[in-house]
Formats: sequence, C-alpha cells, structure tokens
Amino acid sequence: MDVTFRPVRSREVPELAELAHEIWFEYWPPRIGQDQTAYMVELFQSEDAITRAMAEDAYEYWFIVERGTDGAERIVGYTGGHVEPETNRFFISKIYVLASERGRGLGKKVVRFYDELCRERGLRAMYLTVNKGNELAIHAYDVTGFRVIEKAVTRIGGGFVMDDYIMEREVSA
Repeated sequence: MDVTFRPVRSREVPELAELAHEIWFEYWPPRIGQDQTAYMVELFQSEDAITRAMAEDAYEYWFIVERGTDGAERIVGYTGGHVEPETNRFFISKIYVLASERGRGLGKKVVRFYDELCRERGLRAMYLTVNKGNELAIHAYDVTGFRVIEKAVTRIGGGFVMDDYIMEREVSA
C-alpha cells in the first residue's frame, strides 16, 4: 500500500469538510450520540471551522492518499494539527480514516508521517486527545508509542463535554 500525505489547500476545504462529515457521522453517533456528533462537526469539522483553524491557529491538514497498483489515487482519510512553539510539540488534532479503510495500518503510517515532520521541524514530541471510551484508538496509539500523560474533561458548549485522555509520544531519534 503506497500512502502519501497531501497538504490540503484552501480551495480544498469544502472537500475536506465533506469527508469529515462522512467519517464523523459514520463513526461517532454510537459512541457520543447523534446530537453531540452534529454539534462537534459544526464546531470543529465544518468548512468555517477548518478555514478559521487554518487562518487563526496555523492548523495544517493533509489528505491521506493511497495510490493503487494502477497508479490511481484515492483519498482514504485526513489528518491535521498544529505546532505548539511554547511546548515544542505538535498537537495532532485529527486522524480520521474511512470505515472501509480501517484496520489496514494507516494509523501507523500517520504516526510515522508525524514523527518525520516533527524531526524535520525540530520538535521534541507529538500529542493528541482521545475519547476515553474509544478503546480501539487508545490501543492503536498505545501500540505506536503514545502514553497517557493526563486526563481532561472539556466543556465545549451546547451542554456537551469531551472526556479525553491526553496521550504523548516522544519523537524518535
């Protein structure tokens, strides 16, 4: 499987938001409910939210692209985050893969991508938040070297909270 990470350009934000909508509404309603899923998609994954994050908080997004044996490329997911200069870390805000593509090792490839990105940028570590009930993701992050460093309950408005672990991984030498 040949996987690359293509930076999302501003003109591609609508495509990214559409992909996010598809993945989120497939994955999250059984875990956090339809209402919280809809709220969080609008708050964090909509065109406006993505555009604002890129402009105001220096977020970077990448499409996860797989090239088939025939040379055709297809988008199988997306990832994104931003550098935190004050902590010398990269915050991985998003790693999302289409349902049909899960279980194929894409998460490990994403972590390797960030490991290389962090090394190139001279960052010491990367970190992310993961829902405490998302056992599959917690296990996947644990296997790739992330460790729980904190617990966080964050009120996000609308009567909703995010109940997460904060997991960190040092950049490899």
